[in-house]
Amino acid sequence: MNLHEYQAKELLKKYNVPVQEGIPVDTPEKAEEAYKQLKVQTGNNFAVVKAQIHAGGRGKGKIIGTEQRGVAVGKSAEEIKNIAGNIIGGTLVTLQTGPAGKLVSKILVAQDVYYAGPNPTKEFYLSILLDRTKGQNVIMYSTEGGMNIEDVAHDTPEKIFKEWVHPGGGLQGFQARKIAFNLGLTGEAFKNCVKFVTNLYNAYVGLDCAMLEINPLFKTSDDKIIAVDCKMNLDDNAMMRHPDLEALRDISEEDPTEVEAHKYNLNFVKLDGNVGCMVNGAGLAMATMDMIKLSGGEPANFLDVGGTANAQTVEAGFKIILKDTNVKAILINIFGGIVRCDRVAQGVIDAYNKMGNIHVPIIVRLQGTNAEEAKKLIDESGLQVQSAILLSEAAALVKKAVA
Repeated sequence: MNLHEYQAKELLKKYNVPVQEGIPVDTPEKAEEAYKQLKVQTGNNFAVVKAQIHAGGRGKGKIIGTEQRGVAVGKSAEEIKNIAGNIIGGTLVTLQTGPAGKLVSKILVAQDVYYAGPNPTKEFYLSILLDRTKGQNVIMYSTEGGMNIEDVAHDTPEKIFKEWVHPGGGLQGFQARKIAFNLGLTGEAFKNCVKFVTNLYNAYVGLDCAMLEINPLFKTSDDKIIAVDCKMNLDDNAMMRHPDLEALRDISEEDPTEVEAHKYNLNFVKLDGNVGCMVNGAGLAMATMDMIKLSGGEPANFLDVGGTANAQTVEAGFKIILKDTNVKAILINIFGGIVRCDRVAQGVIDAYNKMGNIHVPIIVRLQGTNAEEAKKLIDESGLQVQSAILLSEAAALVKKAVA
């Protein structure tokens, strides 16, 4: 589950992680009031307006039909109000949104942290995520933070440092000090960075994050270390431990079909192909997608119905897949282990009869417990559903359907 910047920062503050303060608003008038409030608090004339969408690259992105950037600085109430008016209700296109962009419904009016002081400012990069190859969390960081971090990773990968943390032992003090040292910090900034990294890692673990990215991680002119931006992704599988965080989900930022699939506990990801697939088990789903490509098609989705497929889940899967007008065929590939193949077959038949308006070829490949009985049910149903037992048979039918 992705969070907006302002939501993520509020959570970080609960773990004593210093952040760039800001006020989320949804109208230009509220943005003007937020600016005035921040000015009183900070004594600074400058403030930053930041579009709140689930995508990066906002500083380089533009609102469609204008030259307005997704992140802009203003130095008066009127200027902040105008910037907010240009952004709110507009569609922001960034490198991560694609050409369709994302509608901006809310902005964050944030304090200016680039104020004058005795020392130079500096932008860093830091993120925490799971390294599945090592089975450990990894802290990735760099002295080259800011909007061009993708270029740094591509052109000068040696400037990206990594620190692995064993989940059983947690982040050690020497590791936090090593990170601060590699960032070139000294004195008070060094101490503040050690505290920042330690508290940030505690937030990552405590909130069950799948990914936590701070870019830029900022050293102010008076040696404070703060999170100027934050991307946070929470592990959906851990939400039962955080019922309060479920309310932070912004479904308007998510694909409508994925939202609907979530209601039925279906693992669904929309893709750009022409063959819809419904499978039980993530590994089998990946293999099925490979088979579709080898047969000359392109998978239109990833859909794992899990080990308890029945008529209701099959029907829900059909409806979700058929909302994609690019789908030319549907492949159902079920291995009957926990679930019996004949029950899945009956679920397919019941769902087909109930929907009644399926106009694309449906190929059902069932293997495992009661596969023969399942094939007989499909073949004798009188429906326009083709059955297969071998994967090669299913592949041939897919190839014929998309030819």
